[in-house]
Amino acid sequence: MTLTQQNPIWKLLWQMILYAPRLYLLDTFLWMFILGLPAIPGLIIREFFNTLTHQSQISLSPQTLIVLLFAIGLGRILAIFAGRITKTQHRFTMSSLVQRNLLEKLFQHPGAEPFTKDGKTTSPGEIISYFREDVAQIEDNVVGTNEILGTGIFAFVSLVILLNVSVRLTIFVFLPLVIIAILIQLTEKRIKRYRRVSRQATQQVTGLIAEIFNSVQAIQVAGAEAIVLQHFGKLNEQRRSSMVRDQVFATALNSSLENLVNIGTGLILLVASLSIAHETALLTVGDFALFVYYLSFVTEFLWSLGAFLALSKQTEVAFERMAALIGTETLTVTTNAPMIAKPLTNPTDTFPTTALVAAKPLYLHNLRGQKPPLPIIQQPDLNSDRLQCLTVQNLSYHYPGSDRGISNISLSLNRGSLTVITGRVGAGKTTLLRVLLGLLPSQSGSIYWNNQLVEQPASFFVPPRTAYTPQVPQLFSHTLRKNLLLGLERDEQALEQAIALAAFESDLTTMPEGLETVIGARGVRLSGGQQQRSAASRMFVRRPELLVFDDLSSALDIKTEQQLWSRLFAMGEQNELINTPDWQPTCLVVSHRESVLQQADQVLVLEQGAIVST
Repeated sequence: MTLTQQNPIWKLLWQMILYAPRLYLLDTFLWMFILGLPAIPGLIIREFFNTLTHQSQISLSPQTLIVLLFAIGLGRILAIFAGRITKTQHRFTMSSLVQRNLLEKLFQHPGAEPFTKDGKTTSPGEIISYFREDVAQIEDNVVGTNEILGTGIFAFVSLVILLNVSVRLTIFVFLPLVIIAILIQLTEKRIKRYRRVSRQATQQVTGLIAEIFNSVQAIQVAGAEAIVLQHFGKLNEQRRSSMVRDQVFATALNSSLENLVNIGTGLILLVASLSIAHETALLTVGDFALFVYYLSFVTEFLWSLGAFLALSKQTEVAFERMAALIGTETLTVTTNAPMIAKPLTNPTDTFPTTALVAAKPLYLHNLRGQKPPLPIIQQPDLNSDRLQCLTVQNLSYHYPGSDRGISNISLSLNRGSLTVITGRVGAGKTTLLRVLLGLLPSQSGSIYWNNQLVEQPASFFVPPRTAYTPQVPQLFSHTLRKNLLLGLERDEQALEQAIALAAFESDLTTMPEGLETVIGARGVRLSGGQQQRSAASRMFVRRPELLVFDDLSSALDIKTEQQLWSRLFAMGEQNELINTPDWQPTCLVVSHRESVLQQADQVLVLEQGAIVST
């Protein structure tokens, strides 16, 4: 059973409609007005022709009727202008909602565990296609509901008018509708298969583009430009082929629906004209003109309905792809705030597919360009929960399909201590840190903060409880100040102290714009050592209880690293620059440096994922 069978597409679209009901109703009203105004000229046209043949029952001149036609046309132009504004707002709101919920679910995924779909790893570049093509598909479907609603209402009104003109002719109108329903049902699997293949091909191309940009230097060093371009061309050809197949089939289907309606319309008009020619029906010329005019509203609705049903089948593919990416069938419910010693009400609860369209707050500009205030995130009160002891018991994790990982790791960290993890390459040092912090999901074991069980490490081990610097720090293409604070409010003195603790102040003086220096994408304008000390400064300015470093020395020379550790250990002493007597962090460090090992309170030696010496 697919996810969209568990939550039908109609239910998902309805939930999105209810997210912004006033905007939806306003847009619907305008588009009903836009689609409904053309219905009035039909009555005017009938009276115009009846006036010319002296059969009209109202006393209006042809000139007056023409003026009314122009007035209605002008009113429709104004309605279209207003409708475009509401339609754009509605489109942006719907796409933003799906993107926001999809991003939230991706953030709940363990940070160091790759996304897998159908047993294959999905790269960040491939995920872009979900936020772009799939979200656009859903957006088109949901904003199209009010247009199909508008055409449906006026098709019903037109149908009533047609029944008043001729019941026998109107019955033929339903024949194309039956054929359309059968055609959509017969082609459903092919519609979805072609759309799924074309989306997957686009995903592969975007993923490879991201990988090429991230590995330009490695490609050049290996002299693999020709091979990479050849592979890129192959993927593009596959994408072109699948896109052409998808678009040709969609176009052929739409053309078939439209021609089916047109053929039905032609047959109806043929029967109507023959009845007039043989004087077998009491139709005036005006009645015939009225029938022809309002028949177009019904036939347009039939064609639009067929296209909308086909679009809905393609939208099901978009929902199924995103649900498979985030694993909504197995995604565990998480609370809004980090909790300890408080288990979930039902640990087996899962997010349904409707989580992708759940009503969540969006912080969008209004028409005047004003930004709404962001919610205040409540930080945990550490005054009553400062780290005294962190205990890990029998922590295990193995990478899927391999025996690599960690097995039954147990350790204990006391407040203010320095614990160093060391071992050969591949021993499991980084894996241990990632599992401890929730970046990889533990397969067994328990973690205790001050003897209280940590239920959800990923949401618990964050500032101000914990700060983490990986081997390759993540920096952004912005100023150094923005990279250090990341929205945190700190005074200049606290920022200067953090920079000094990281032994980064001398490097900062050589930068022409100081903290306002733009460091480029991923900190490309900084050296490797400067990147790591920037990340260390970012940790220190938050003053967390637990500092976790993954091989900080990998890009630092011995002198600079000794300076950093000596300043960190000297906190609380009489030093105007780094004096922070109210902060006593606990450190967990991966390192091979002898100077760090000598200062450690305990050293854990890992080998093949297990502690072999302490």
